Parts: sequence; C-alpha cells; structure tokens
Amino acid sequence: MKSESHWPKNLYLISSGSTLPHEKPSPENMGSKAYNLLRMAKIGLPVPPALVIGTHYTKFPDECMLPVFTTGLTALQEAVGLIFGDSRKPLIVSVRSGAPVSMPGMLETLLNIGLCDQTVGGLLRQTGNPRLVWDAYRRLIANYGEVVAGLPTSIFEDEIRRVTEGRDERLLDFKELRELTHQFLSIYQLHAGQAFPQDVNEQLSGAIRAVFASWNAKKAVEYRKIMQIDSSMGTAVAIQCMVFGNSGGHAGAGVGFTRDPVTGERRLWVDFLANAQGEDVVSGRRNAHGHQVLTSVAPKAWQQLEESVKALEGEFKDMQDFEFTVQDGLLYMLQTRSGKRTPLARARIALDLMDEGIINPTMALERTDELKVKDIGTLRLSTRDKPKKVIEPVAHATPASSGVVTGEIALDGIRLAARAGSGAGLILIRQDTQTSDIAELELALGILTQRGARTSHAAVVARQLGKVCLVGCESLRIDLSARTIQVGEAVLNEGDVITLDGNDGAIYCGAIAAVMVPDEPLLKRLKALRAQQSSGHSDHKHDK
Repeated sequence: MKSESHWPKNLYLISSGSTLPHEKPSPENMGSKAYNLLRMAKIGLPVPPALVIGTHYTKFPDECMLPVFTTGLTALQEAVGLIFGDSRKPLIVSVRSGAPVSMPGMLETLLNIGLCDQTVGGLLRQTGNPRLVWDAYRRLIANYGEVVAGLPTSIFEDEIRRVTEGRDERLLDFKELRELTHQFLSIYQLHAGQAFPQDVNEQLSGAIRAVFASWNAKKAVEYRKIMQIDSSMGTAVAIQCMVFGNSGGHAGAGVGFTRDPVTGERRLWVDFLANAQGEDVVSGRRNAHGHQVLTSVAPKAWQQLEESVKALEGEFKDMQDFEFTVQDGLLYMLQTRSGKRTPLARARIALDLMDEGIINPTMALERTDELKVKDIGTLRLSTRDKPKKVIEPVAHATPASSGVVTGEIALDGIRLAARAGSGAGLILIRQDTQTSDIAELELALGILTQRGARTSHAAVVARQLGKVCLVGCESLRIDLSARTIQVGEAVLNEGDVITLDGNDGAIYCGAIAAVMVPDEPLLKRLKALRAQQSSGHSDHKHDK
C-alpha cells in the first residue's frame, strides 16, 4: 500500500489493519454512510472493506478516476486479497451512494460490479456455488441496465416472469439462472444498442458516474426540497467488497431498527428475506418476513445481530436503522444511521435511552423539546358514533407506520395532483411504492400497497413524512384500465373513500372517525424530565 503521505486526498479506505489517510474523515467529506461504516469497523463489527470516494468529486466525477484506479483500488485489493477483473480470484464490489445526511433510497446503488464472462469461473471457484454466481450476474445486468444505461426495469422483469411461470425466482436452479443471464445479455444489447460491458473497469467507472449523477436525479432533488437539505453538499461513493445474501439456505438480506420506530419499544424490528440481496428488501418490490425466518435459517447470525445492536446503540447513542447481509450463516453489517421514527417513538426512545444510561437527561430533553402533548399518543379508530354497528375490515396488510387515515382512493400521481388541488384527502394505492414516487408520497395522506416491506425505502420515507402506510396487502388487486381495486371481497372505484388503520393493518370501506388516545404513562415520564431539568436538579446536567 502506498504510504500515507502519497495517499490521494478525498479517498478513504475502510478496512481492519489499514491506515487511513492523514485527512481527518468526517460525514461532510466522506458521507454519513461511509463515516458510520468506519465507526462500526473501529468498534469491531463485521464490515466488508470499502474504498470511499469523497463528496468533493460530486461536481467533477471524472477527476476521481485516476486516483481510484491507480491507488485506491490497489489498496482495496490488498486489503481483501482479491483482484478486480481477475479470472481466478476476482474482487466483486458494490458501488453505493452516501450523502452527509440520510436520503433513504433517493440515490443509486449497484451490486455485483466486476462480474463478467471472464470472472464468472473465478467466482465459481471461490464459492463453489453456481447458483449464486449466475444469480448475481443476471442481477448485475438488470441493475446496470436500469441505473447506468437507463433501460426500463420492466424489460428484465417481464423475462423473469416468462421464465418463472409464477414460481418464486429464488427457486430457479443454476441452469435456469444461467439461461436467464444469457437472455438478459441479449435484452441489454437489443435495448441499449450495445453489448453489456465485459471490461470490469468500464463497469466500475460507469457505476461511479451513475451514483454521482443520481445526486441530481428528479426524486433526489424533490426529496431535498421537501426536507430542506442543502443541495451543495453532494454525495460520496463507496466501493465495497461484496457479500452475498443470495448464497443459499443459510443466507439472506435484511433491514432493521434497534427499537420499534412506531412505538419506540425496546425490541428488534427486522425485515429479512432469505437467499436474497439487499435491494430485494428495500426496493419495495418484494414482501419480506420478520426475524423468525432469520433465526431459523441462520441462528448464529441472529445472535451476532443481537450483540451488534447493543454495540450500535452504545456507539451512536440513538436508535439505529441498519442494513445487513448474511452469507453462509455469518453476519455482515452494511449500513447504520439514526432511524426515522414517529413522535411517540421519539419520546419513548429518548426516555428509555436515558434510563438505560446511554444518554444523559440533557440530551433526552433536547431530543424531546419540540414534542407537544398531542404528539404523545396514538390515533385510533372511534366507533362511538356507530354503537350498534360492528365495523369489520375488508382486508389486512402489514403496518409500516401507525395512526388512522381516511381518504379517497387514488391510483396514480395524476389523480393525486388533480384531487389534492381541490382539497381532497387522498390515499395512494399502488402495486408497490418506490422512492421515485416522492412527490406522490408528499401529496397523499396514506399509502396502501400490494407488495413491499415495512423497512423498504419508500415505507421509511412515508413514515418520515408522517403518512399512514400499509404494505404487503396480498388480497389487493388493482385494475388500472377500469380504475378499480379489489381488496378482500370488496370492489371499489377510484374516488371511493376508505380508511386505513396503521395500528393493526386493517382496511375499511368508507370513513370512520378517529380519536387521539394519549399515552398517559409516557406523558408522565416526559413531564417529570422537563420539571427536573427546569429545576436544575439533574445529577447529569453537565455530562457530555
């Protein structure tokens, strides 16, 4: 590895046993995602090595290529003992975004960069797993086609549907995946007008440019506008050694919160998908499962995760939203950040962290200072106006955020914009909701989807925006041509009114009143903290 004095500015290496450059790393210059990876690595959590290209290069991405390929990539290869593009021991990487502030799902990520016809055999020798290799390769072609070449996702998804014939794609064997990969290569060439790049350096440079370019994508610009985020800060790009959640029965990908982001209760809140990669969970296109599946397929990884959660909260002093992969039964941490939460959860988490000695009373007061009494409660259905009528839901879904909302059914952004302009309350109903729908998420009062996980990026954003969100409603069918939906046994027209209960996931026809039910014990605890701090009697008042 080159000496520290010759290390390029605005490049950072995250790896146990490596020396970081003399320039002090910070969230501002290496992005919060990479900075948090660095902190996780320093406290001994299992983090795959990564090379980070600083935010400095957002406006001039071409300027990073020379230092990346001459110095940075060499250091990463030395850290992992693999060679990018090698036919025998290939390094396969992900290319991930990471701004100084969290922007869930608004910037691009590419996985499996470095796979090509020449390196397939090498990865097969490394893993002994032909299914993993061909699954990763076909994923790369589709991912690269969508993000770098600008191809529509549907052209690859249509081919998957043709091949699977209704089966779960995770059940395809390696021969079927190999054939699917060859079909993807043909589809890419047909629609892109050129072959999928077999030069791994071309793959990597294209991925880096695409991630930097995503900073100015429409959804990212809209999100920054809504959240009042400075557009000049830019994003970093992390080139990280791949770990494979699609490696078989003792593998998978997951997203979790160290505490319940809806209620704030101290319990792991995990979505996990066995034999899958991370994008399957966060994209909103797949239904995920709870931690029970993880405990059954990889019990050692679950134990590692429980221990890691304690370390995360000890290091970051807050509830964390994290992403992880399990490969061959072992846990790898890929990301952590302070988790988005409801006002109720904000109060409970701050008070619990204080009681557990993780933060002091002054910090707990700062985190709850803006909360009002009306925030410390849950909006619940009220049937007082219908005492003789039993209200029955027509269906259930998985709640991703709490509360109750009533509104007109809207099936797309055009309907949302038209009716919102007339002052109507609206519920967006989609097969799945993605972060590119940020403008629609802002207009809607609630969201209901047929597919998706409660930790998908879109669900996280909906929760952040204070929207009631139900995902994974398996009985939901949408007919866009007729502008109708079927939910359970009920058939409804666009414009009909429904009610979503984010507390238990119930869906009702018509409008049902709701009432705020205060959490009196939590209110009592919060008032006691405020009284204690205002009187100046906290023993920890001056603690750091």
